Amino acid sequence: MRIANPIYDVVFKYLLDDEKVARLLLSALLGKEVLELQFRPTEVHHEAANPDGTQLLVLRMDFAAAVRMEDGSRKLVLIEIQKARNAWDVQRFRRYLGSNYASPENVHLDPAGKEQPLPILTIYFLGEGLERVDVPVLKINRHYLDVATGEEVRITDPFVEALTHDAIVVQINRLKNRRRTELEQLLEVFDQGLASRSDPHLLDILEENFPVHNREVLRRLMRAGAEKEIRDRMDVEDDMLTAFQNQAREASDLRQALVEKDLALVEKDRLIADLTRRLSSP
Repeated sequence: MRIANPIYDVVFKYLLDDEKVARLLLSALLGKEVLELQFRPTEVHHEAANPDGTQLLVLRMDFAAAVRMEDGSRKLVLIEIQKARNAWDVQRFRRYLGSNYASPENVHLDPAGKEQPLPILTIYFLGEGLERVDVPVLKINRHYLDVATGEEVRITDPFVEALTHDAIVVQINRLKNRRRTELEQLLEVFDQGLASRSDPHLLDILEENFPVHNREVLRRLMRAGAEKEIRDRMDVEDDMLTAFQNQAREASDLRQALVEKDLALVEKDRLIADLTRRLSSP
């Protein structure tokens, strides 16, 4: 089966625009059932070239979700998804996250009718991941600890929940045919090692190896690959990436030329000073 490659922003957004598919993917990532999901119209797409010539493309999507907890209760959370080719510009990720913390819209009404801030959970999809962490999916969970005893405090508090957050990092370049868990099997649709040799916009997937109850993800991506508008926008993303890389390379070449010019001037000054000393010597 050939499916559209979700490394492209247009395909990734198309995938998560389907509520059923988004609930499947988010439930698998969170390890909790997502009961309800509401897309927040907060898409942010920013391009910036790294000085070393690599490219940052950040797509941010926010979802208000009702999640079933271990005790059967429901918890309302704001899920912020950020997808980027690279992880180098941490400040940009922080600004996007900070805007959610500051937004007056990210609240819910408690049983008493009082506004409470929504806890935030961030999910990062990185094309080129962390340098020293060789795992496909990294989950960062907070723990409440009694400093005096070192024991874990099992009760959570709204104040702490509102000011701190858990995070999940999906390292696309670390998937590498790893299919140890059902989550890794689901994330096969992001494995760039499966990109078609004839068309990197597509991935070749063996449907029979894919979890049956998650195959709606495959069908959604197969439909994306068949839509001309999406294919055209993937071409545009390729062109943008190439243009930014060329621009960054030209800027790097110019900086190198200026450095070499400065070194030549320093050497020239040194030779003139040396010649002056010789001419002034008796």
